[in-house]
Amino acid sequence: MKKHIPNFITCLNLFCGCIAAVYAVNATEITDLRIVTYLMLLAAFFDFIDGFAARLLNAPSAIGKDLDSLADMVSFGFVPGTILYTILKLSLLPEYDYLAYAGYIVTVFSALRLAKFNNDERQSDMFIGVPTPINALFIGSLAFILDSYPIINWVVQNPPYFIFMLIIVQSYLLVSELPLIALKFKSFNWNSNKLRYILIISSVVFIILFKFAAVPLILFVYILLSLVQYKLSS
Repeated sequence: MKKHIPNFITCLNLFCGCIAAVYAVNATEITDLRIVTYLMLLAAFFDFIDGFAARLLNAPSAIGKDLDSLADMVSFGFVPGTILYTILKLSLLPEYDYLAYAGYIVTVFSALRLAKFNNDERQSDMFIGVPTPINALFIGSLAFILDSYPIINWVVQNPPYFIFMLIIVQSYLLVSELPLIALKFKSFNWNSNKLRYILIISSVVFIILFKFAAVPLILFVYILLSLVQYKLSS
C-alpha cells in the first residue's frame, strides 16, 4: 500500500495543475490569474512532497518518474504558458492578439527541460538550468505584481515588449547549462549546506516583506548563490 502513496501525491500535483489550467484558460482579467498562481503553489508543494515521501517510505516505483514529469508538464508547463498567453491577450490590440500564442513558447521549452532532466545523470545532486516549478512560480508571481501595482502593470502592458523579452529569457534559462543548487540535503550540518540555508532564510524574509512580489528577488538570489557555489567547487 505504501508504495502507492508517492504516486498519489504526484496525482494531487496533476489535479491542481488541471484546475489551474481551467482557471487560466477562462481568465478574462489579470485578477483572475491570482487563483491560478495559488493552485500552482499548491501543485509545487505536492511536487516537493512526493519525492520526499518516496525516499522516506523507501517506495520508488517504475512509473513514478514518468508520472512526475507528466504532472509537471501540466502544472509547470502548460499553466505558466497560459498565464503569459492571457497577459499578452489582455495587452495587445485585437488585430494583434494572435501574438499572444508566443506565451506557449515557455510551454515548449518546459517540455524540453523535463525531458533533459529525465535523461541527464548530472542532475542527481544539482540542477542544470532553471527547474520548471521555479520558472512557473516566477511567471505566476508576475500576475500578482501586475495586479497589485497599477503603474508596473501599465508600463509592462503598454506595449508588452517586456513580456516578449521575458518569454525569451525564461525559455533560455529552462534549457541552459547554468548549474543551480538543488535543495537535496544529505545531512543538515551548516558547513555542507551553507548556501542552501542562506537561500531558504533569505526566501522566507523576502516573502514576509514582499509576499508574491518576492519571487523575482528569490530567483535572482538563487541564481547568484548557485554561481557562487559553482565557483567555489570548480
